[in-house]
Amino acid sequence: MQIAMIGLGRMGANLSRRLIKHGHKVVVSDHSAAAIEALTKDGGTPASSLEDVVKALEPPRAVWVMLPAGDATETTINRLADLMSPGDIIIDGGNTNWRDDLRRAAVLKARGIHHVDVGTSGGVLGATSGYCLMIGGDKDAVSRLAPVFAALAPGDGKVSRGSTAPDGWLHVGPNGAGHFVKMVHNGIEYGLMQAYAEGFQILTEANDPAVPEAERMPLDIAAIAEVWRHGSIVESKLLDVTARALEGDTTLAEFSGAVDDTGEGRWTIQTAIERAIPVMTLSAALYARFRSRKQPNFADKVISAMRRGFGGHSEAKIGGKVAGK
Repeated sequence: MQIAMIGLGRMGANLSRRLIKHGHKVVVSDHSAAAIEALTKDGGTPASSLEDVVKALEPPRAVWVMLPAGDATETTINRLADLMSPGDIIIDGGNTNWRDDLRRAAVLKARGIHHVDVGTSGGVLGATSGYCLMIGGDKDAVSRLAPVFAALAPGDGKVSRGSTAPDGWLHVGPNGAGHFVKMVHNGIEYGLMQAYAEGFQILTEANDPAVPEAERMPLDIAAIAEVWRHGSIVESKLLDVTARALEGDTTLAEFSGAVDDTGEGRWTIQTAIERAIPVMTLSAALYARFRSRKQPNFADKVISAMRRGFGGHSEAKIGGKVAGK
């Protein structure tokens, strides 16, 4: 089918390439002419403006917005709403706050335009292995986009007759539900990353001079990370990227350890507080990221290495402005 992708950063570009690979016509647009040119060479149809995006698609249209949460997404969706027609679909695949989805969906519905929110997980690895997609919106719009979701997910184009969850994508509920589920997903991710990081902190300090000499252990933490990847109950993609980083340098010297947070962890905690749900581990993991920007340690370097490995994320500034504000 035909679809447009607005925003050709790490995620948007790779999503576009995966769709093109599966035979979809993808209209590509970005503020960077170089990004558009790169995707055009890979088979995308270039569009230098939102007006051009809409003109390049036959109704009913589907436009995927893959931009940073906040003003960039808000402005783009508002402009698209003025250009698109009843029956068209606007898809928000960024890390948007689910409450913004509720508001935008109501405004678009009044104009006859569908809003679909897609929590997208997979990072830079998703280009080859596929993306896990958590989707919110009305059933008809989601069903119409099934070939797109199937192409992006690990199922590699297969559309199951039963539940699509084993294929890596799922219509989880109404508008906002996709980003709500992705928000909780990222909150859990914070906790998992913190647990790995603290474990490797203990391992790397096993031979510290402060430890009694008779108890010191010179451990090869890169080899330990590797052996855990094979048959251990703690093996995971997060452990995979950690093992690769440690294989290159067990000291992780290129990382400062200042760990950013992009919003979803905070929103998870805020939602839990509003609903009086205890989330001790997730809260501690978020606060650990705040602390890392003032007093980073080796565990924080491990988290930085993981974030770069799966998402291509850069580090925050030590002592700089609090991220997410």
